Amino acid sequence: MAPGRLGACLVMLALLPSAAGAAPSLAGNWFGHGQPGDKGAMYLDRMLPNGEFWVHHRTCIKGKAFDQFAAGRWSQSAGGFTINIQTVNGVPNPRTDIYKTLSLDAKEQRYVYLPNNFAYTARRMADNFQMPPCDLIS
Repeated sequence: MAPGRLGACLVMLALLPSAAGAAPSLAGNWFGHGQPGDKGAMYLDRMLPNGEFWVHHRTCIKGKAFDQFAAGRWSQSAGGFTINIQTVNGVPNPRTDIYKTLSLDAKEQRYVYLPNNFAYTARRMADNFQMPPCDLIS
């Protein structure tokens, strides 16, 4: 899997100031579509307030799901965020991915994976949200 694919799905962890001065929280669940080379791929990022994350990637081919899971840590920086992937499917696979935040509010975030300039949009989801099955989308 391309370096940006996992990291890009690992979303969205920069805080932008709001008009009132308080920043929206990135902690929560973020769902989006699209990866470099696969516009139909899906991802669900679970970002914890303590800086841990889990991401679930799903590619659907002819109604069959191909899933991948990654875990690691995130940190914010001025205007962006960094994802430090520690494992992929439970196997050590360390990598660092850097993103620029384009916009962030309580419902949606837009960000760019800097090495290939690929843009992502993710929506905040409830804690009980589950990845949709492939037969509903392919």
